[in-house]
Amino acid sequence: MLHNIAAIRGYHAHVYFDPDTRATARAVRHALTGCFDVRVGGFHDEPGGPHPKGSYQIGFTLGQFDHVVPWLMLNRQGLDVLVHPLTGDEAGDHEHRALWLGTPQPLDIDFLRSLPAMPAVATPAATLAAAPPPSQPALLTQDSCND
Repeated sequence: MLHNIAAIRGYHAHVYFDPDTRATARAVRHALTGCFDVRVGGFHDEPGGPHPKGSYQIGFTLGQFDHVVPWLMLNRQGLDVLVHPLTGDEAGDHEHRALWLGTPQPLDIDFLRSLPAMPAVATPAATLAAAPPPSQPALLTQDSCND
């Protein structure tokens, strides 16, 4: 079954760490937020939801994908990172439509299946107009982010 990419409303990346790599995760987070205007969640030092170990979440727009993901590929400092689309199907997004940077982690997909279904949401034209175009990935400091 083919899916329409218009169903993707944005992306999440989950950066995984343990007590020994927490400082590295903090440094990656600091560098990332210095380069991109992304939404970053708090540090979760324990497993939670579908995630088997400590993590934090990064939210970014459609237009930022081709800059944020390559940046993570080059700068994740050995941390494992899950990247997935936001389509309203949490289980499918994490299980079938995700990509991994590093070693895939065993997710609790049953936890996601137990969540109430999220209705498919059409993106209003005003929201699309407000999103940065792909050629402008919301870089904050172009020179330092491309070194």
